[in-house]
Amino acid sequence: MVAVLARFRGFLARRPARTKTSGPSRRHNVFEAAATYVSACVADDEDRMNEATGWVAPDALVFGLNELACRAVTALAHERNEPVETVARDLLGLPRAERAGSN
Repeated sequence: MVAVLARFRGFLARRPARTKTSGPSRRHNVFEAAATYVSACVADDEDRMNEATGWVAPDALVFGLNELACRAVTALAHERNEPVETVARDLLGLPRAERAGSN
């Protein structure tokens, strides 16, 4: 997930301003844009990533990516029967968190 967000930040930095295209276009929602962006990132499909980033405003896409990450980690934690924080840290390759007051 960190790689997805890093690629997204890099893309936004070099992204030209959105321009109107001629002809009718279908409106996409935040969650559709986020799902398409992440699946394109996993498939290393730059064209599809570029397309998804044009569907919604950058801050809306960030919101959608965050929501997708939260839902995915929650579902995986439920499937593994582990705490959400444990799963999130595991996915990012981080050590288990030490609880305050534990010696």
